[in-house]
Amino acid sequence: MFSLINSFRIIALLEGVSYILLLFIATPIKYLGHEPMYVKLLGMPHGILFLAYIVLAIVVGQEFKWNTRTLLIVLAASVIPFGTFYVEKKYLKPNTK
Repeated sequence: MFSLINSFRIIALLEGVSYILLLFIATPIKYLGHEPMYVKLLGMPHGILFLAYIVLAIVVGQEFKWNTRTLLIVLAASVIPFGTFYVEKKYLKPNTK
């Protein structure tokens, strides 16, 4: 049904969206609005998605025989805002040539 690469693409997208929501919506609401509820609601799902992203990145890297530099870029992208979107476009899209 879902290939490994498609599963990773979905997790990368969800992880990226959850990170953006956590950083740019929930955290400002917590500190400026004194309302920590949104961080609590988004924190756990983001953490699970982050761990899934890391595990799948390693598995996909082994499957596609990525070199160490590529794997490190893909892993580092998980802690940079919008980084997973870059990875999806650069490393996970099928070649259309």
